[in-house]
Amino acid sequence: MVFIYQKFFMTKKERYKAIISWFEQNMPVAETELHYATPFQLLVAVILSAQCTDKRVNIVSEELFKAFPTPEKMAASTPEEVFTYIKSISYPNNKAKHLVAMARQLVENFNGEVPPDIEKMQTLQGVGRKTANVMATVAFNQNAMPVDTHVFRVSNRLGLTDTKTPLATEKELVKYIPNNLLGKAHHWILLHGRYVCTARMPHCMDCGLTEWCKYFQER
Repeated sequence: MVFIYQKFFMTKKERYKAIISWFEQNMPVAETELHYATPFQLLVAVILSAQCTDKRVNIVSEELFKAFPTPEKMAASTPEEVFTYIKSISYPNNKAKHLVAMARQLVENFNGEVPPDIEKMQTLQGVGRKTANVMATVAFNQNAMPVDTHVFRVSNRLGLTDTKTPLATEKELVKYIPNNLLGKAHHWILLHGRYVCTARMPHCMDCGLTEWCKYFQER
């Protein structure tokens, strides 16, 4: 009981240190599961992945990228044409419109290149802060912390954060996680949420983090 008590009331810095150490030892490789060859293709894939599995996006994007490998190709198409390639994913009508508009903005405003600047990326159709942060860390090797539903849920369950919004979660994680680990930590937490700490029924008995998890201790 004393052991559990000590772990439950550990300081936030101690919790971060222990959880980061566990991930470093048990998940040395942590990266996006989306398939892409260029920053533009990654941006397309990330936009498609909203409320959709990466597995489904990878199936769809294979043919989509053959038809539209560059911003110029997609900018010259129509939402209706793009829709035929992505109709099996969530919200295909809106995403088709976003993709064509985004591609046209890249061609018209950025010479067909995805800008590495987070603020500039957010001027593109369909690109919010989470998507821009994903691009920053994955495509441009910058220090950023994208917060999706997995990262938001798992961070609060573990006790890394006690926040109500993705932005507040991002700020808290950035405060405690070393800059050079931010991108990797995003994937650590995301993948843990995708496969272990799932939304409806977390697999606590298969989790190596229960020793430091507030959610598990409270249960």
